[in-house]
Amino acid sequence: MHKTLIAAAITATFALSACSTTSQESNQATMVQSQNPFMQASTLQYQAPDFTLIKDEHFAPALNQGIAEHAKEVIAIANNSAAPTFDNTIVALEKSGELLNRTSKVFYNLTGSNSNPTLRQVQGEMAPKMAAHSDNINLNPALFSRIETLYNNQADLGLTAEQARLVDVYYQRFVRAGAKLTEAQKTKIRSLNEEQSTLTNEFAQRLMRLSKEIAIVVDSKEQLVGLSDSAIRAAAKDAADNGHEGKYQLNITNTTRQPVLAQLENRQLRQQVWQASANRGLSGENETASLVARLAQLRAERAELLGFDSWADYRLAPQMAKTPEAVYKMFGSMVPAVVANTNKEAADIQAMIDKTGGDFELAPWDWAYYAELVRKDKYDLDAAAIRPYFEFDRVLEDGVFFTLKALYGVSLTPRPDLPVYHPDVKAYEMFDEDGTSLAIFYADYFSREGKRGGAWMSSFVSQSKLLNNKPVVVNVMNIKKAPEGEPTFVSYDEVTTMFHEMGHGTHGMFSKVMYPTLSGTSVSRDFVEFPSTFEEDWAAHPEVIANYAKHYETGEAIPQDLLEKLLKSRSFNQGFDTLEYMSAALLDLEWHSLKAGKPLQDVASFEAAALKKHGVDLPAVPPRYKSTYFAHAFPGGYSASYYAYMWSEILAADAFAYVQTQGGLNREIGMKFRKTIREVGNTVAPMDAYKAFRGQEPTTDALLERRGLN
Repeated sequence: MHKTLIAAAITATFALSACSTTSQESNQATMVQSQNPFMQASTLQYQAPDFTLIKDEHFAPALNQGIAEHAKEVIAIANNSAAPTFDNTIVALEKSGELLNRTSKVFYNLTGSNSNPTLRQVQGEMAPKMAAHSDNINLNPALFSRIETLYNNQADLGLTAEQARLVDVYYQRFVRAGAKLTEAQKTKIRSLNEEQSTLTNEFAQRLMRLSKEIAIVVDSKEQLVGLSDSAIRAAAKDAADNGHEGKYQLNITNTTRQPVLAQLENRQLRQQVWQASANRGLSGENETASLVARLAQLRAERAELLGFDSWADYRLAPQMAKTPEAVYKMFGSMVPAVVANTNKEAADIQAMIDKTGGDFELAPWDWAYYAELVRKDKYDLDAAAIRPYFEFDRVLEDGVFFTLKALYGVSLTPRPDLPVYHPDVKAYEMFDEDGTSLAIFYADYFSREGKRGGAWMSSFVSQSKLLNNKPVVVNVMNIKKAPEGEPTFVSYDEVTTMFHEMGHGTHGMFSKVMYPTLSGTSVSRDFVEFPSTFEEDWAAHPEVIANYAKHYETGEAIPQDLLEKLLKSRSFNQGFDTLEYMSAALLDLEWHSLKAGKPLQDVASFEAAALKKHGVDLPAVPPRYKSTYFAHAFPGGYSASYYAYMWSEILAADAFAYVQTQGGLNREIGMKFRKTIREVGNTVAPMDAYKAFRGQEPTTDALLERRGLN
């Protein structure tokens, strides 16, 4: 009976491979399982992963067994002869999949932050199995029948508001996954899902390989004029580590704009760096262009099966925006002002090029370098003079942690006794003002090989009163670490990103909900970036910045005139910043607005047409992400949703402006934000949560002010 249930719940390939094991292999598997740390909950505080025990070879057995156990649990729930109740169906599902959930949370965190060939191989093998397992749950007619019965009769069930919200979430999830399709359509959608899972995994792995492949190796130090001595030493170490002793390596981050472009005086080298960044994935062994075209096609076909005109229509239906048209309207209303601002910035930069003897027209690889010269000229602001006041540890502890204490009454205490997955990672415990322990937090801020580009928050354990789980959260970034024994300085952009990611982190760590499905950051894409973007603006609050912007050697506060210049310069280059973001968001929407049946698109031609269509095709300002390395939109979870950052920023800017009318940095307003936004997870509809805090819906006035566009 057990084998029959498993075979019905997982893919045929997995079932056949499980049945073909020999007795000897079975004994070996049993021995491995008995020594596998994932087979039982971690004994560390809040079930934090015990990285002293976890090895690469533990993941595949635990994931496979986790799928099998979860499948058996789900089938038992679906085939329960008792009439469906909230407890025997919804609560039972919430409690199911313990082994799979425990293992997969660690596994997918490590494949993003500390990957290696073994983990990538397991990831490739598991991708279709996980997709099939998800389909076997979402497309199970008996299970959906029970959920639908509860959904249709919830008014008579005496549910709490949170329970009713959970029933709604489950019902919509199953319907959107295809639960109401015919059997023939379900077969088709399974095929589409399996291919999409395989391709998104391949896309992510190719991007990781590309980041190493396209790094620029420089022969002489003379070519690096403009970089700090510390940055040059770091480049020398990176080159030596990769077999280029005596040379210098410039790594390429996962955006079009590269940080070194703001410092390098050598125009030819700037062009080389920019072209390596912008043209990646178009050809070669690790090209991703074909994956972009096929993924867009697959998603269009899936949307059509589910009754939507496009993947964008499908994705936005449950979001705050509701329709692609609403997003296009939002961006369309801003394009004229943003383009006008950008053109003015371009004129100022061209004037600086001419003034400094440059006999050429502004190109994309010139923008950042000459923008810094304009910034220095316009605001008398020297980036090198600022650097000593933004030392990493001080920003984290006296900036980010200080703000959490001031607003929300919490403190973070180092926990060096907790094992970590890499020496650069630090563990902390978060305590509330009354001494109550709230969460475990991991800080993983430095770039390294095996970590994908970008910055993000994730969870090893999600909060749930039902499961008696307290949150175990991680923030990940890609800050360039200084050579051993030297202080690491961060740019102001990196400062705001540290605040941003802690905004996500506290969204997870402050969560106080019953059910794991509704916990923490499990909210709509165009709401999840709101609490994190709100947190960014505290980085520039006078009281906050005065507390962390101190000289790394003397401890002296940043001079007031220098601070004022920095704060005034925040609106500088906002045309460029906004336009490169909007271009990427519009590109994402255009790819995912394609109708089913369209032939595969030529990526370069499609991009050019999409940007021209919306009037954002400025040659010197390319999209922040081009399609071939658009990790948010293709392998990531932001397909047709990259617009969410701007949508959420409207909420964040409006909320932050409101907070300033309530006394600014103070516990009373901070606790109101914590209780109405961060603690409720997805138990409350997003706009209802916002209005509970703000008292009204937001306007765009504060956003225009925040970006200096008014």
